[in-house]
Amino acid sequence: MNGEFRKKLPHNKNMTNQNLEIDLKELLQLFWREKFLLIGITTIFAVGSVLFALSKPNLFKSEALLFPVSEDSASSGLANSLGGIAALTGINMGGGNSNQKIALETLRSRAFLGEFIEKRGILVELMALKEWDYKTNLITLDPSIYDSSQNVWVREVREGKQPKPSLWEAHKELNDMIEISTTKSSGSILLSISSQSPFLAKQWLEWMIEDLNSWMKDKDISEAKKNIHYLNDKLQSTQLSEMQTVFYQLIEEQTKKLMLAEVQDEYVFKVIDPAVVPEDKDSPNRAIICVLGTFLGVVLSFIVGLFKIVILRKE
Repeated sequence: MNGEFRKKLPHNKNMTNQNLEIDLKELLQLFWREKFLLIGITTIFAVGSVLFALSKPNLFKSEALLFPVSEDSASSGLANSLGGIAALTGINMGGGNSNQKIALETLRSRAFLGEFIEKRGILVELMALKEWDYKTNLITLDPSIYDSSQNVWVREVREGKQPKPSLWEAHKELNDMIEISTTKSSGSILLSISSQSPFLAKQWLEWMIEDLNSWMKDKDISEAKKNIHYLNDKLQSTQLSEMQTVFYQLIEEQTKKLMLAEVQDEYVFKVIDPAVVPEDKDSPNRAIICVLGTFLGVVLSFIVGLFKIVILRKE
């Protein structure tokens, strides 16, 4: 029965797609015939990846290790006990890591980075830096963007934009240079800035940490003064002794906050490991770019070669 059944099976060797079935040996022979095409495509991608890697400027990353400034335990306890009442009056008692979280979000905000760029006067170096000379420690500005001889912006822009970059553009550029990573176990924060000039990277990072602490400090001082003024007004208008006691405690807490803010320079983040001038470049990794580019060329060349073989066989 089995033998008879096998005899009745249809024979597949004469199917119309027989010409498309090729064994491994024949496939290798066909690829060998197209070796110049494969080598040509691979060479183009290899040379292109090398040129692309060489065109990318060296970037240096300066890093600083920060640690959140801890709050006084007694103040924190009072903030927790009076937090509900303070909330009813519209006063933020802080507590926990709220200040640190706000500071990290502030660091990337347009308001902070825009003021930072203007205050430190780094717009030209930020938007027009072309290259850095490690021998002379001098930077070269792109003449197609900024004319340093006349101190004017000369870049070509589309209609609606100005030759001088806006703070919106500058914020985007600087924001891309900043990296923030947080260690959950210890709570430490690694803040870094990348630039073609290692000295600029270090200087900008130091300024940024200093300005961020000052920004948060000034904000809290202004807020504490407003809260104290508001609480004093409420204290004068109430006759309930229990409420007066609560207002006195709130005023005391806000006064403490004001005094601490005025005397602390490292208000939100304390620098554990300060920024230094990096000696080695952080990117690009030109070897990996070349290897990936060449590998992509090899893969693409075999795909093109395979399509050509299939088309020729169909014909």
